[in-house]
Amino acid sequence: MTIMLEQNISVQENLDKNCAIQTINSEIDTIIKLRDSLGKPLTQALDAMQNAKGRIIITGMGKSGHIGKKIAASLASTGTPSFFVHPAEASHGDLGMITEDDVVIAISNSGESRELVDILNYCKRFGITLISITKNPKSSLGKAGDIVLELPNNGEACPLGLAPTSSTTATLVLGDILTAGLIQRRGFTKADFNDRHPGGKLGSILQKVSDLMHSDSAMPILDENADMQRVLLEMTSKRLGCVGFINAQGELTGMLTDGDLRRCLSAQILAEKAINIMTKNPKTINKDMLASEAMKIMHEKKITNIFIVEDNKPVGVIHIHDLLNNGVI
Repeated sequence: MTIMLEQNISVQENLDKNCAIQTINSEIDTIIKLRDSLGKPLTQALDAMQNAKGRIIITGMGKSGHIGKKIAASLASTGTPSFFVHPAEASHGDLGMITEDDVVIAISNSGESRELVDILNYCKRFGITLISITKNPKSSLGKAGDIVLELPNNGEACPLGLAPTSSTTATLVLGDILTAGLIQRRGFTKADFNDRHPGGKLGSILQKVSDLMHSDSAMPILDENADMQRVLLEMTSKRLGCVGFINAQGELTGMLTDGDLRRCLSAQILAEKAINIMTKNPKTINKDMLASEAMKIMHEKKITNIFIVEDNKPVGVIHIHDLLNNGVI
């Protein structure tokens, strides 16, 4: 009985795996066909989206609508103002959300979604640029579009050939292509991305050094000619395990860490001046650097503190614990 059960499980595992492989291969084939079909319409669509005075409006019904929401979210988070308008809601007042300065992207695999008719007519009436995404350029949606991005007519990965699978994957990839194209055209940076992702893991990764550094009175700074008694008091009171030193011009010339002190500890240390013991010309960074980049430098240099400077003058200091405690890795 146990042997038969194990055999049945093994057979089912093989069937499941074969079905999964067929699904993956079918969708890969569709994506390859999409890749090979890209051409002038893609550039036209990107031109229209980049030059839009208003927003990018995405619409679609059913599964196309779900994909459309993701495309709108990706565009909005990468510097292209965009939102999704449900076609059924559009027919009951939400058409007013679309202006003549906007560009509309309408998605329908067949190109014959009846719910899109009012939006298509609205675009034609007010001269709003319409980008159609469909597998059938001769459909109602295809004919209405000022620009048509054609999806591969490659069937669905679903064993019945009915449930949207390969077609939605291709649409999703096409949305990513548009998003990536606009990121490149606009010169969108990691810092720009950070401004739109202040929360969650992305927010912690994309924090700037200036968000986490200790500055002003919290920064342990002394004149480079300070005696070691003052250095010890400053290091103890600021609790960052280091002190930075400046010259008469206010420029950072050196630093000492608690580890440095332990290594040079002697009976005569209190009679010394900081300038004779400090590590000169320490590694520094700027306040606009990403916290994750600062973490990388600290790991590579095997240091736990680093000063932030502007024009060689210290404006802050950061401890590796500041990064770790804020989820920067």
